[in-house]
Amino acid sequence: MRIAVIGELRRVFSFDCYVWVLTDPESCVGSDPLAEVPGVPDLASAIRLKYATSVNRWTTLTDVAGLADRASSSRLWREVQQPIGVLDVASAVFRDGHGCWGFLDLWLTSPLEPGDLPLLASVLPDLTAALRGAQAETLRRLPSDEPGPPGPASLLMDDALRIQGITPGMDDRLQRLLPHPDGQAPVPAAAMNAAAQLLASEEGIDAHEPVARTHLGDGRWVAVRAARLRPSGLISVAVEPTTAAERLGLCVRAFGLTAREAEIVRKVARGLDTASIASDLHLAPYTVQDHLKSIFLKTGVASRRDLVPLLSA
Repeated sequence: MRIAVIGELRRVFSFDCYVWVLTDPESCVGSDPLAEVPGVPDLASAIRLKYATSVNRWTTLTDVAGLADRASSSRLWREVQQPIGVLDVASAVFRDGHGCWGFLDLWLTSPLEPGDLPLLASVLPDLTAALRGAQAETLRRLPSDEPGPPGPASLLMDDALRIQGITPGMDDRLQRLLPHPDGQAPVPAAAMNAAAQLLASEEGIDAHEPVARTHLGDGRWVAVRAARLRPSGLISVAVEPTTAAERLGLCVRAFGLTAREAEIVRKVARGLDTASIASDLHLAPYTVQDHLKSIFLKTGVASRRDLVPLLSA
């Protein structure tokens, strides 16, 4: 979908490079990048500086914004974008009442036109709904009977996001997360994003947890989580299967459940029947049934028997 949208935007919007990253809806940490940034010599540095830059940061952006006269305040612009001729950047965040689903940066070597940002803002609601819908559809794909990668895997990075060590199985997971053609070594983009968020939190730029839940393939979801190792000072990034609670939280957001519906699905996941749920929440049983009907409609299942595997995989 993103490739098609970029193609349409190019017809009406004059930009030279782009970075479109899907994010964990709760932590806002990137997990699945799509980018075309020729001339950038150091991808790791660009990712690190994106997270270290507070100007137009997607975690605080309302919808769209240009860099304009604030360019010199952006470390990313000064150290990465300006050297390759970028004059302005149009930034957009794909956020709704259920979470942050991604962000987009369009790099321009010429000034933004007056109508560029309003045009970009006009398509945000539909694109945000489409991104959340795509996540929901992916969550509906339950794992096959084929065994997945065993256990967690991890890698070690320094503060420049250079890999210092890697455990067996990590290359396989990285290849699944961001497939690379021609059998080349996978780019650890998801790991770099989590590590960059850890650095940003340590520097007081953004307090979100350095973790992103993302689809590994074949209906399996993983959490990419960064942490500081002591006493070495290296950054450890682990890729491990999501817990039941992590998956359920993602389902609540992706399927657009209300706060009451979220309460009910958590109790359904624990095995409570309608009467018990009604008693716990001080609701009439028929009210719980009405909520369940709405939940079934949003999740695309027909019964509790189908709902429980969807929530827990």
